[in-house]
Amino acid sequence: MRLFLSVLLVILALYCYEANAFACPALVDDLLSFLLQPAAIYKKTVRKFNASQEVIEAKLEVKSCTDKIFLGNRILIANTLVIPFFFVHRGFSSAEQPGGR
Repeated sequence: MRLFLSVLLVILALYCYEANAFACPALVDDLLSFLLQPAAIYKKTVRKFNASQEVIEAKLEVKSCTDKIFLGNRILIANTLVIPFFFVHRGFSSAEQPGGR
């Protein structure tokens, strides 16, 4: 297992060296909506991606499982997944501004 993990890390380092740390705002919005919005509202927001009805139904089926998680725990999950993206993006965007902090 350790050898597999080492090989995986080397492969990721070789093939993903040009990746940056910016999160797509649509991904962040979708992730937060998936975790925190009611299913009826989320169904309307997921249609903006022009996905097929099968994909929407599958996503709503998974959402029905995540909705059973206590709200406080879903907020902790959202903070764990989204806040690092926000801080990294915020750090890079302020560094790119001339004279900005």
